[in-house]
Amino acid sequence: MAVTDEAIEKIKEMIVSGALRPGDRLPKESELAADLGLSRNSLREAVRALSLIRILDVRQGDGTYVTSLDPQLLLEALSFVVDFHRDDTVLEFLAVRRILEPAATGMAALCISERQLDTLTSQLEELGDAPTVEELVACDLEFHRSIVQSAGNSVLCSLLDGLSGPTTRARVWRGLTQEDAVSRTLYEHRAILAALRDRDAEAARSWATVHIASVEQWLRTTL
Repeated sequence: MAVTDEAIEKIKEMIVSGALRPGDRLPKESELAADLGLSRNSLREAVRALSLIRILDVRQGDGTYVTSLDPQLLLEALSFVVDFHRDDTVLEFLAVRRILEPAATGMAALCISERQLDTLTSQLEELGDAPTVEELVACDLEFHRSIVQSAGNSVLCSLLDGLSGPTTRARVWRGLTQEDAVSRTLYEHRAILAALRDRDAEAARSWATVHIASVEQWLRTTL
């Protein structure tokens, strides 16, 4: 094992075991290196790596702290990695989204508030029947994000937020090239919203699946 990897594993063990808790300040570099049997250089590299994935927070002039380890914070690293996707992997991102988002939409049907439903309804009404592709895609992102947030699972919400980036360009592309893409998207949004109002988790899940699968199907025939 490379010395930096070994240092990362040792710091990870301290956090997992509870020796270091969220918000704790790490001991001074010289002390921690001695305690862990590491060189200061390898410890420094490990701290740098763990700060990039939001495990540690290096505060200049103050020290290094364990972050809150909140799922949303930790999953920011996923968004960073996802930004490097290749165009030929978009279908894979859509496939994962098709697994997760319908489940979140079904969960939301059981706990979304009337106020949240009214907000979603207002957003669709304001969009109208003939929005631009850019307006539709922006609304689409916000529409699904709001529904997933209402499901009450921060990990699921963060995962889907991280996966939304690669599929945005595909949705714009579809809107510009497929004749009925705008009207079809609006129809599916209204169907999802109606199922949520009815508190019908199965219908909400099914319509969300149809909605994502239609983009996926179009992309398969286009690539």
